Amino acid sequence: VGGALGSCTRGRRVIPTWPSAPTAFSAACSSAAPPAPARRSPSGCNQPGASLKVSPCRFYEKVQALHQDPKASVDNPLLAFSLIKRLHSDWPNIIYSNEATENIQALHAGFKEVEQELPGAEDLDGAARALMRLQDVYALSVKGMANGVFQRAGAGWPPLYNPGRRISLSADDCFHVGKVAYDTGDYYHSIAWLEEAVGLFRLSYGSWNPEDRSSLEDALDHLAFSYFMAGNISHALSLSREFLHYDPSNQRVARNVAKYKKLLEMGTMANVGPLQRPNGTRLQSRDAYEELCQPPEHLPHLGCSYETNGNPYLLLQPAKKEMVWIQPYVALYHDFISDAEAETIKGLAGPWLQRSVVASGEKQQKAEYRISKSAWLKDTADPVVRALEQRIAAVTGLDLRPPYAEYLQVVNYGLGGHYEPHFDHATSRKSPLYRMKSGNRIATVMIYLSAVEAGGSTAFIYANFSVPVVKNAALFWWNLRRNGDGDGDTLHAGCPVLAGDKWVANKWIHEHGQEFRRPCSADPQD
Repeated sequence: VGGALGSCTRGRRVIPTWPSAPTAFSAACSSAAPPAPARRSPSGCNQPGASLKVSPCRFYEKVQALHQDPKASVDNPLLAFSLIKRLHSDWPNIIYSNEATENIQALHAGFKEVEQELPGAEDLDGAARALMRLQDVYALSVKGMANGVFQRAGAGWPPLYNPGRRISLSADDCFHVGKVAYDTGDYYHSIAWLEEAVGLFRLSYGSWNPEDRSSLEDALDHLAFSYFMAGNISHALSLSREFLHYDPSNQRVARNVAKYKKLLEMGTMANVGPLQRPNGTRLQSRDAYEELCQPPEHLPHLGCSYETNGNPYLLLQPAKKEMVWIQPYVALYHDFISDAEAETIKGLAGPWLQRSVVASGEKQQKAEYRISKSAWLKDTADPVVRALEQRIAAVTGLDLRPPYAEYLQVVNYGLGGHYEPHFDHATSRKSPLYRMKSGNRIATVMIYLSAVEAGGSTAFIYANFSVPVVKNAALFWWNLRRNGDGDGDTLHAGCPVLAGDKWVANKWIHEHGQEFRRPCSADPQD
């Protein structure tokens, strides 16, 4: 990390310069950030005469080794992150490096053919944020995650997920996750991941990895400033001194060392408290939500029954109903859809998947608290969709004819995909839901089109229970009370997918058209 950074003072407080700091200081200080981490030269290669054709071969061997084991599927979030990172960063780094001068035209041509289909910077940063989300919600140890272990921090907890093959993260991988947090001013996460990166870089210092875009010096530089921003000046000073041990000519870091010393002499920011995890969303019930996302010790089993609902459609094959909860009313219908039907629906939706949006006033927009992709299917899209709609109508006893219900929404939650606590029904008359002129959403039917290896439960926050993913089952609940008011107990969330690929199909049914199918009761409060 080179580049000269000017110093800056604010009153009597001396502010050190930093590597690309994303804080308010950057606007107040007239300092230039250092350039991005430079690619390393192969001077540390152990093999004599490390030639120009070694790097692409080593890169290919690494990719081949990671994917030759069929058990090492991308259901593992660490493998998924590594794959995205290799395709976005490592492969271009090899192809455009000095070591690839032989067969350069063939390498460039092959890369250009598929470049548009490769993950982008947004994908890679999103994958890094997904790892941090899994770390938070499932209380995972960063050191454990880097070693391929999915276990809650602390002793005595069983693993949440046991992959068929353990995949470890490299120092460069950990650096990238920490850098994503660093760039948003999230020093709680940047410190944890950069600490792991520094530890791994120290172990391998002196050996050259052609895929790495960062180095021990980069990690020390960013970690030192993270600690400074967290108020731990003494540790920032220690890390900066270690940086100068490897790069004694770096004037910027040398000036930071002097400034850290002066701050410590002045007694500025000497008290270090525990770092608080940021709550960047509007989530007020975070602790309850995350506790419900943990694997439950026992599941509620209130009763099971075969239901025909008085509908001839169900006489020969009644619905397999499991009563999950009374208030709010939540029922799980097992074997609601077949494997073939689920695959058909996923196949129909796949080409149309787009980033899911949420209602914000009268508009709809993307949000970090809902990470998924979705598509909408009309009942005319395929006979399977039409048959599924008939089945939903038979089981619920509700009218699904337009405009009394929305199209079938198919949602895919991939790496760390989630939906933080929310209501399905509108809580404001300005909601886009009312544009259908058919009232609010009276009920939800959510069909699990796939299984997951870990995570992905549906958690009902105020009711204090969660339902794990049950492949081919359909979860049903009423969003509105009989008097038309929203049921506050239906606040629910889609927990992050820890391992696997979660697909669901949502059918939202509106209140108009249901007046005689679910009439009001004699009690105005019901």
